Amino acid sequence: MAISLSVVVLLAIVMVVLIRGGSLKAGPAVVAILFGFFLASSGMAPAIQRVLDSIAQTVSGISF
Repeated sequence: MAISLSVVVLLAIVMVVLIRGGSLKAGPAVVAILFGFFLASSGMAPAIQRVLDSIAQTVSGISF
Protein backbone atom coordinates (compact mmCIF):
# COMPACT_ATOMS: atom_id res chain seq x y z
CA MET A 1 0.00 0.00 0.00
CA ALA A 2 2.79 2.42 0.85
CA ILE A 3 4.51 1.79 -2.47
CA SER A 4 1.39 2.35 -4.56
CA LEU A 5 0.53 5.52 -2.63
CA SER A 6 4.01 6.95 -3.16
CA VAL A 7 3.83 6.13 -6.87
CA VAL A 8 0.49 7.93 -7.12
CA VAL A 9 1.92 10.99 -5.37
CA LEU A 10 5.02 10.94 -7.59
CA LEU A 11 2.96 10.68 -10.77
CA ALA A 12 0.66 13.46 -9.60
CA ILE A 13 3.65 15.72 -8.99
CA VAL A 14 5.07 14.90 -12.43
CA MET A 15 1.72 15.65 -14.07
CA VAL A 16 1.38 18.99 -12.26
CA VAL A 17 4.91 19.97 -13.30
CA LEU A 18 4.20 19.01 -16.92
CA ILE A 19 0.94 20.95 -16.97
CA ARG A 20 2.48 24.05 -15.39
CA GLY A 21 5.50 23.86 -17.72
CA GLY A 22 3.28 23.75 -20.78
CA SER A 23 4.45 20.31 -21.91
CA LEU A 24 1.06 18.78 -21.15
CA LYS A 25 -2.26 20.47 -21.73
CA ALA A 26 -5.21 20.03 -19.37
CA GLY A 27 -7.30 18.03 -21.89
CA PRO A 28 -4.77 15.23 -22.47
CA ALA A 29 -4.04 15.18 -18.72
CA VAL A 30 -7.72 14.51 -17.98
CA VAL A 31 -7.77 11.78 -20.62
CA ALA A 32 -4.67 10.18 -19.04
CA ILE A 33 -6.26 10.31 -15.59
CA LEU A 34 -9.50 8.75 -16.84
CA PHE A 35 -7.56 6.08 -18.73
CA GLY A 36 -5.69 5.14 -15.57
CA PHE A 37 -8.90 5.12 -13.56
CA PHE A 38 -10.69 2.78 -15.95
CA LEU A 39 -7.59 0.63 -16.45
CA ALA A 40 -7.40 0.10 -12.69
CA SER A 41 -10.91 -1.31 -12.69
CA SER A 42 -10.29 -3.61 -15.65
CA GLY A 43 -9.23 -7.24 -15.69
CA MET A 44 -5.66 -6.20 -16.47
CA ALA A 45 -5.21 -4.49 -13.10
CA PRO A 46 -3.86 -7.55 -11.19
CA ALA A 47 -1.25 -8.25 -13.89
CA ILE A 48 -0.15 -4.62 -13.93
CA GLN A 49 0.07 -4.62 -10.13
CA ARG A 50 2.25 -7.77 -10.18
CA VAL A 51 4.63 -6.17 -12.71
CA LEU A 52 4.88 -2.98 -10.66
CA ASP A 53 5.43 -4.97 -7.45
CA SER A 54 8.23 -6.98 -9.03
CA ILE A 55 9.87 -3.80 -10.34
CA ALA A 56 9.63 -2.24 -6.88
CA GLN A 57 11.19 -5.34 -5.29
CA THR A 58 13.99 -5.34 -7.85
CA VAL A 59 14.74 -1.65 -7.30
CA SER A 60 14.67 -2.04 -3.53
CA GLY A 61 17.06 -5.00 -3.78
CA ILE A 62 19.70 -3.00 -5.66
CA SER A 63 22.48 -1.90 -3.35
CA PHE A 64 24.53 1.11 -4.27
